[in-house]
Amino acid sequence: MKHFATAFLLLLAVYSAQSQTYEVGVMLGGANYIGDVGKTNYINPNAIAAGGIFKWNRGPRHSFRGSLLYAKIKGDDIDSGYSNREQRGYSFENSIKELSIGLEFNFWDFDVHSGKKVHTPYLYTGFTSFLYDSSGALDRRDGNTKEEKVQTGIDFAIPMVIGYKAKLSHSTMIGFEIGARYTLTDNLDGSSNWKKGEPRKANDFGNINSDDWYVFSGITFTFAFGRLPCYCNF
Repeated sequence: MKHFATAFLLLLAVYSAQSQTYEVGVMLGGANYIGDVGKTNYINPNAIAAGGIFKWNRGPRHSFRGSLLYAKIKGDDIDSGYSNREQRGYSFENSIKELSIGLEFNFWDFDVHSGKKVHTPYLYTGFTSFLYDSSGALDRRDGNTKEEKVQTGIDFAIPMVIGYKAKLSHSTMIGFEIGARYTLTDNLDGSSNWKKGEPRKANDFGNINSDDWYVFSGITFTFAFGRLPCYCNF
């Protein structure tokens, strides 16, 4: 997490050196996971998620965005609604520490310094890197655990976010968003340490052709600062 915080502060310092308008704030909400254990609902926040967000408003229709997010994820076969998973009876808990950078696109013009009450739907995508426990996250209902040692893994994801934001006051914005992260790992739930070209391990299970997802659902509060923008050059 310290590495993510350092990277975020460096990003903030670089952007602050420019003569444009910025937003900084917080993200609060819940997270859920979609994979080989528990429910498969797309939107089902069942654990807390929180973080920080920074935007460089490069134009009324787009912003460069960076964020740090900490999220708990968990799943329980007993709650899955599928008889085969209920009989298997696995459960797990894990944590995600995420750094994401990318582009936020506004459907309508959104000038944070406008005297009007502006609002717009938006999309966000970019590049996400995250830390998680790469093995040993799975517990069996009979009290046994997988024997592999818990290790911290780093992997990557593609964020796909849709949201709606509005001005609350002259310099305060609120947003509501749902963001799915398609990860490049199948082991958020401890189900698989399998790698291409290697045989599957005895304790591995699940669909190796479908990687895991996690979803953030929540709100953002941001505060605008900096010089009045000039959007004519970009």
